[in-house]
Amino acid sequence: MKQPNRNPFDVQVSNWTELEETTMTPNGKVERFAASELATLRNELMQSGIDMWQAAEVLSAFLAGRGYGVIPEQARDAVLRIENAGCTPECMQTELEQLALVM
Repeated sequence: MKQPNRNPFDVQVSNWTELEETTMTPNGKVERFAASELATLRNELMQSGIDMWQAAEVLSAFLAGRGYGVIPEQARDAVLRIENAGCTPECMQTELEQLALVM
């Protein structure tokens, strides 16, 4: 039986369900985002044809929609680190924690 075409990014899907869905990080400054939110953000970042500047805007919009401020230059740097780390949920959470400015 022929296997269906699989998305190459499906390899780490099991990691997405391992995140706890608590509301705040240990430092209490930034919320711990739900695995489903991070997966949606990851999918948006992985769209073909999106460049670093657009990806930084996606990150900024994600955080702004949750009441956080963002410095655009830091968002671009975070995109590069997320990309280099293979876009794991833990990496994304860490980068979002460092990037988010409490308003």
